[in-house]
Amino acid sequence: MNSLLETELILNPDGSIYHLNLLPGDIADNVILVGDPGRVEMVSSLFDSVEIKKEKREFITHTGNFRGKGISVISTGIGTDNIDIVVNELDALANIDIRSRKVKGSHRKLSIIRIGTCGSVQPDIPVDSFVMSELAIGFDGLLNFYDRRDEVCNIEFEKAFKNSVGWGNNMASPYVVRASEILFNRLNGDDMISGVTISAPGFYGPQGRQLRLGTADPRLNRKIENFRWNRYRICNYEMECSAIYGLSKLLGHEAVTVCAVVANRISGTFSKVHEDTILKLINRVLYRLADSNHEKEGHTGTYTSA
Repeated sequence: MNSLLETELILNPDGSIYHLNLLPGDIADNVILVGDPGRVEMVSSLFDSVEIKKEKREFITHTGNFRGKGISVISTGIGTDNIDIVVNELDALANIDIRSRKVKGSHRKLSIIRIGTCGSVQPDIPVDSFVMSELAIGFDGLLNFYDRRDEVCNIEFEKAFKNSVGWGNNMASPYVVRASEILFNRLNGDDMISGVTISAPGFYGPQGRQLRLGTADPRLNRKIENFRWNRYRICNYEMECSAIYGLSKLLGHEAVTVCAVVANRISGTFSKVHEDTILKLINRVLYRLADSNHEKEGHTGTYTSA
């Protein structure tokens, strides 16, 4: 294979990848993604040790060790556009020889876990609960720009959803991607609510919020609340999960998202202790990621293929 052009794989003068400012040896096989740069310190403060701290723009990385497990935590900022940068550059660090700019002959698989916040779209999913995304619906259209998109997406689900809600022709076509079975079962537990997550390309109109601007379909959230496909219902809104799932599937990595519910869009309530809730979620993810026996323990909500 020919070397990648400098305009395709952009490097900094020190040889680090352009946006993340990281070298191949700076990342662990287990990567936790958080949106808020300030949350990186919240996660890494729980590590037993931290060996690497780097940052550029909104992308802050701490790599260390937790109970014998190497883990990197990286802030992505908000949105699937940033996820496009983060996941592609992580994969490049893992699977491209940076010096020669050639794809390696062997594949390094990363485990990517997003820990975030979300808004519930079901009345029985209260604030301060935890949602694990078994499937993600991307309202952003990002994966539609990539080859082999249909190979990793649930086409039947996409068609059923668009037909059910009357999806507009002038909107990006939604895509639906499944979480990693391995990571889903590893991190799941009786304290997790599993279901379908929508990744929206914005915080206001794309999630049905109205300040001074109305929305194209004022009833969309009600349609989303009532939508059912086989055993699935839509649980929550957030802004990154679908791109993480889609790009990870295409690139051969494992990925899962777990979110703390900070708002219930149906009841109009917002968590008063959301920082405490997020910290509890971070602790549970870290311990389950490090505990090889957790997946074998009895718990409900086990991943099942559709």
